[in-house]
Amino acid sequence: MGSFSIWHWLIVLVIVVMVFGTKKLRNLGGDLGGAVKGFKDGMKEANAKPEEGAAAAAPAAQVSNVAPPGAEKTTIDVEAKQKS
Repeated sequence: MGSFSIWHWLIVLVIVVMVFGTKKLRNLGGDLGGAVKGFKDGMKEANAKPEEGAAAAAPAAQVSNVAPPGAEKTTIDVEAKQKS
């Protein structure tokens, strides 16, 4: 009941090719392969330089209270409301 024979899988493959076409399936395969390769390269870089990665990530995690120039101030200062 739960197992499919090779003929079932071939029929499903033919239907998928007919619906999507070979060009879209080829592009999908290439995109998937590129994503896997990029993930593996990222993992290699992360494992190769753990000390530099941790030091570089620390300054980026700091929060700044300075608004960029030209930005409207739409936030409420909670501490100032509580003091008054």
